[in-house]
Amino acid sequence: MPLSLIQEIAISIIPILFAITLHEVAHGWVANQLGDPTARLLGRLSINPIKHIDLVGTILVPALLITLGGFIFGWAKPVPVAWKNLKNPRRDMALVAAAGPISNFIMACIWALLFNWALHSQPAPINFAFALLVMSKVGVVINIVLMVLNFLPFPPLDGSRIFGSFLPRKLAYYYDRIEPYGFFILLILMTTGVLGMIMDPFIQFFVAQLI
Repeated sequence: MPLSLIQEIAISIIPILFAITLHEVAHGWVANQLGDPTARLLGRLSINPIKHIDLVGTILVPALLITLGGFIFGWAKPVPVAWKNLKNPRRDMALVAAAGPISNFIMACIWALLFNWALHSQPAPINFAFALLVMSKVGVVINIVLMVLNFLPFPPLDGSRIFGSFLPRKLAYYYDRIEPYGFFILLILMTTGVLGMIMDPFIQFFVAQLI
């Protein structure tokens, strides 16, 4: 029996919130380990989603994408990082950036374990195993989407921080200046279908390995 839209959104809320908020917590936690306590001092190392929710990126955009049937993604309030506090700013900013998508991969693996457990627990449309099956599948997909998306080297995505750390300083300076236009670049890539063409093979590969 197919789920109603309300049921689908309700079941999807938990994995979406965890995927987005723990992504930001991972940035802050690694930054704290590397010498920058900014996120910790602002209370952003909490797993409480309320501290990380962005009305548009955490709620409205994912809900709209679920309604439209597209791939699901979103964002939380970015965790502040004071790069001057880091012991080795260029290297450490790359590590802080990588922590987010890596956390998504770890969460995808955990959701995959739950998916396989639910799959072998005789799921039916009215029982807990079925709800967990649907929820864990969303958990795998949303986390893989966020991992792949954030590893792309387009400012302001995490991949741009990683890529920029390998560039010569002068070239990295000009590369970083693209960031104010990054959202519009991503929007154009998304509406033209180019972003999907880039991401889909990686998403399908990783999801196929997990579930």
